[in-house]
Amino acid sequence: MSGTETWNRAALALRLLAADPSGLGGLWLRARPGPARDAVVAALDRLPVPPRRIHPAIASDALSGGMDLAATLSAGTPVLRDGLLAPGATILLTSAERCGSGLAATLGQWLDRGAGSLILLDEAADGDECPPPALTDRIGLFLSLDDVALRDTGPLDMHLPASLPTVTLASEQRDALAVTAASLGIASLRPPGFAAAAARTAATLDGRSQVQDADLRLACELTFAHRAQATPAPEDDTSAPPEESHEQDGETQRPEIPDDMLLDAVRAALPPDLLSRLAEARTRRAGTAGGSGAAHRGNRRGRPLPPRPGTLDGRARIDLVATLRAAAPWQPMRRAADRTDRRLHIRSADIRVKQYEETSDRVLIFCVDASGSAAMARLAEAKGAVEILLSEAYARRDHVALIGFRGNRADVLLPPTRSLVQAKRHLAGLPGGGGTPLAAGLQAGCELARTSRGRGLTPSLALLTDGRANIALDGSANRGTAEADAGRMARLLRTEGIAGLVIDTGRRPARSLEELARAFDAPYLALPRADARGLSGAVSAVLG
Repeated sequence: MSGTETWNRAALALRLLAADPSGLGGLWLRARPGPARDAVVAALDRLPVPPRRIHPAIASDALSGGMDLAATLSAGTPVLRDGLLAPGATILLTSAERCGSGLAATLGQWLDRGAGSLILLDEAADGDECPPPALTDRIGLFLSLDDVALRDTGPLDMHLPASLPTVTLASEQRDALAVTAASLGIASLRPPGFAAAAARTAATLDGRSQVQDADLRLACELTFAHRAQATPAPEDDTSAPPEESHEQDGETQRPEIPDDMLLDAVRAALPPDLLSRLAEARTRRAGTAGGSGAAHRGNRRGRPLPPRPGTLDGRARIDLVATLRAAAPWQPMRRAADRTDRRLHIRSADIRVKQYEETSDRVLIFCVDASGSAAMARLAEAKGAVEILLSEAYARRDHVALIGFRGNRADVLLPPTRSLVQAKRHLAGLPGGGGTPLAAGLQAGCELARTSRGRGLTPSLALLTDGRANIALDGSANRGTAEADAGRMARLLRTEGIAGLVIDTGRRPARSLEELARAFDAPYLALPRADARGLSGAVSAVLG
């Protein structure tokens, strides 16, 4: 689809949203900063109900309302104020790809009540982030402006007709939308409802009382395309068997099949690479967030959290506004009991202290088998996978470390660093050959993880080996002792609470590595035929 066609479809989507905001739930707008996005955001300000802008770090009381502190203290009685989530409001969430689970739950409950519409301004640049599925599933329309250039843009007409006819949707059309959604692998029941609302609204804006095929195609493009989990390939009409009729209760019924016209509209709606990027972003959302280590609470720095009751012990920092808000409802009662001219009465139970969540940096320790057996089989692929993972870790601002084990020893080739050039240089110089001191590699990984944790980092360990341990910790070439030592080191890693992953790079899965992964309490992946890209993808999926 060309940039001009995308822009024209964006103009139609904005008119649909203006005509039926509650029925469509809102709009997911995926666009990088630029003239095209600015024009669409400016047009959103011309909606019948202009959107109220919020950010991912907004306080809960600003959304749901609460006590007006100044008015309460002045009047002496509780005075409440309305929040931004008022009935019929339109909310625009900027940087929606950074929305947390708490805010997503609040907005999702608000949408479920049918109280308004939500616009998600998704500014993710590389496709590795997306808004929470709890919100995207509750929003009907989707627009991506990635392929729109300045020359493709034009005026956006937000004018609505003065009178709108009542539009009906035939039962066959409703069934076609439901079957099409199922054929695309869409499990949620909401999208067919959004598609029906979009089709009715499109016919309404054209002044028609019946939904036509063009309305259904537009509805599928805007509500189904970005949700497709599996797009059926076009069928060859010449080889299709004739339709069979089935008798049931004396009536002839035709088998329900997806409408090829609607499926073709979905196939043409979005570029294939965008579908894959959205799928990858959903996977990352479902897993552990990358680029951050363990989180712990404190009272000095980090991301602000809701205040908590506390005491002034000289270490905690008082949250003055929250303290006054807790004390305000009790002022009339306390003034009457105290019988003095003092206007403000604070008790110890009113004290609220600040708390923050501080997230440590993460270090990814790659423990790579460079022995002779691994070199013969998969050392080249393992090096390529680690190089890709190093680049991804650098992009997330993680620290990376590299341990190579061969012969009768394990060496820390690269201490934790953020230098991508240095990491690649050490990886390229990793030699191959010799025995497999697997236990020594795990021991070196455990020691490096302990050291990193002492520096405030959160360690994770990825072990890449073919599993043929034959060198014990004492340097002797005894396969039984070597496997026992490796198992003992794996249990030590589990005791230390170090997250990890065991990847079997051998040509055949090794039972000994499965047992090692269980002792480590880590996922085990056997990838005998994966290339460097496949190896890196598996590690990224597990370790985030």
